[in-house]
Amino acid sequence: MKKFLILLMVLVSILTFTLDFKAVQFKFVEAKFLEARSFHNAEHMKEVIQTLEENLQDDTDIYTLLAEAYMEYGLWGVDDSEKEVTYEKALEYAKKAIELDKTNGRAYYVAGATIGRLAQFKGIVQSLFMLGDFDNYIDKAIELLDDNFYKGLAFIAKGMRYRDVPWPLNNYKKSEEYLKKALEYLPNYPNIHLELGKLYEKWGKEELAIKELNIVLESLPHPLLIKTHEEAKIEAEEILKRLK
Repeated sequence: MKKFLILLMVLVSILTFTLDFKAVQFKFVEAKFLEARSFHNAEHMKEVIQTLEENLQDDTDIYTLLAEAYMEYGLWGVDDSEKEVTYEKALEYAKKAIELDKTNGRAYYVAGATIGRLAQFKGIVQSLFMLGDFDNYIDKAIELLDDNFYKGLAFIAKGMRYRDVPWPLNNYKKSEEYLKKALEYLPNYPNIHLELGKLYEKWGKEELAIKELNIVLESLPHPLLIKTHEEAKIEAEEILKRLK
């Protein structure tokens, strides 16, 4: 009987800890994710991933944050040799989040954005076959999201898709429309002006490109994406040198 009571207490402790993670610890992990993403802190992002994987539950929010952590880590935290497998892990967790909640717009965005990044490693032919999945996830994200931050990011992804795919699948007019739509939701995110500048350079509209790129240089960073803004300014300066 005593052994049974001890076992019961252990099980109750484990269950309480599991429940407490979502109720208490999850917010701290999410805050650490935001810091790691803003400053591209690879070590902190690894810690976020490790903590979430050690506390996995059938919870759409946990799977979504883990998927996004892997996606961000794949973008700037690992060598090129590790990017593909890191993105595949991100996509796996995003799909699990969607399975648990078909209305999770953020998970649809992460899935779509991850597919877009995976396509870079698949070669032109394979990447074109991935366009359908990308569109399905991003379009669903745009439909479901009521968070302006992620809805803006989804519109950016859609704009880049129409700008960067090979001719005749690109559509610069549509790209411009989606990127300008992104500005409606994220007016304080200068990277949208960088993407517009790159679009106008491709489109042969040099004056508009210069105007957009100068906005990048003159703008303050979005508070959630500080390191991204630093990198955007460097890229904008490089493109301006080409155009002048």
